[in-house]
Amino acid sequence: MSLLTYKNWFESHFDGICKDYCTFLEFQSISTDPAYKEDVKKCASWLSRYLEDLGLDVQKWDTVGSPVIFGKKAAIKNNRPTLLIYHHYDVQPVDPLELWESPPFEPRVKDGVVYARGAADNKGQCFYSITAIKAFLELEEKMGVNIKLLIEGEEECGSHSLPKLLEEKKEELQADYLLIVDVDMPGENQPGITLGARGIVTFDLECTASNLDLHSGSFGGMVMNPNRALADVLAKCYEENGSVAIPGFYEGITPLTKKERGDLFQDMDTEKVFQEFGIRAKICEEGFSTVESNWIRPTLEINGMQGGYTGSGIKTIIPAKAVAKLSCRLVPGQDPKEIGELVAQFLKKNIAQGIEIKIEIGGYGKSVRVPFESKIVEVVSTAFEDVYKDKCVKTLCGGSIPISADLEKISGAKTLLMGVGLAEDGIHAPNEHFGLDRLKQGFLVMTRIFELLSNG
Repeated sequence: MSLLTYKNWFESHFDGICKDYCTFLEFQSISTDPAYKEDVKKCASWLSRYLEDLGLDVQKWDTVGSPVIFGKKAAIKNNRPTLLIYHHYDVQPVDPLELWESPPFEPRVKDGVVYARGAADNKGQCFYSITAIKAFLELEEKMGVNIKLLIEGEEECGSHSLPKLLEEKKEELQADYLLIVDVDMPGENQPGITLGARGIVTFDLECTASNLDLHSGSFGGMVMNPNRALADVLAKCYEENGSVAIPGFYEGITPLTKKERGDLFQDMDTEKVFQEFGIRAKICEEGFSTVESNWIRPTLEINGMQGGYTGSGIKTIIPAKAVAKLSCRLVPGQDPKEIGELVAQFLKKNIAQGIEIKIEIGGYGKSVRVPFESKIVEVVSTAFEDVYKDKCVKTLCGGSIPISADLEKISGAKTLLMGVGLAEDGIHAPNEHFGLDRLKQGFLVMTRIFELLSNG
């Protein structure tokens, strides 16, 4: 089947595709906020019905959190390869709402671009995979690949429920190849595959100095301010050159070989991305390029801090407590639980005397690193090159997909991360967007992957 046939199919179904895509985006499937629990479930139910209408054998796996959707379609003959595709239907919160140019759950199409929360991450990428499956089932008379589709609803809050299901559903999840379709390309016209993603561990900190807020005149100079204590202890986490100062943080890291490092695509236009987001303050780890600092090195980031009065005017107090949220992005050789304990012990040891510090270690996720040479790498690279008519390059991902390492282990599959997202899509930010042209390109890449695997 030629790419032209699939292009024609997409264009003839375009209006229906856009309508269904926008319906998918209307669900407020925010997994991080319990207030949206019912919205998440409604999204899962809609998705389950949609996949059934496509002709997939669908199961909805209930969990203590968000439902997991699993669909499959068997090849006509036995002993054909099995492809497992991973997506998620949950999205990030929309704050700050005032920065959105249109309501985040009322999709708006402007100049061929869809604006909505989840437009790219991950509903847009998920929907082109679903649409590709639909077209493939309609157009292929002799389906030569087993397709399995796993779509979870808690990726944005750490994939807490899915790991508990994996062992129970091990038989259903067996596959030869696993595609994590949730990453970016290096550029709009530069196809690329992703051979790894960083792991993650998160922290909630609470520093308490007193039972209630204190008058800063009556107690200033006598009482340690928890805002100051928190700022001081977080500052101690970093060396002057910006590296992490926590002892043992870098121990055991598995570096790339010289050849692997040389094979990575280094011509990322980071300045374009910086300009897009108005980034003015930049850092780069000594001895590593800008993209390498993001791809192959671990970090400790302060995601949020709060304490005392932050409203209009002045309220002269020494607050009773201050809080912060931290996260570490980790690389192969670092164990998330071990790093979590290292960070927690360092903070407890270095907090100002008398300050009570509580630390809750949140979600864990191991890093994943794909062999640079494998059949799935060859197949997906070929599919991208056939669609984009340009060389497909090798990249890594600075973000994290917490479930990827566990899913790879339980399925026994050779893994690859891919997608047609762009850094400029504004995922996790106001005015997230995704081009309808890339919805089509992603669709074509997926159908080509199905064909290549189906034809052996």
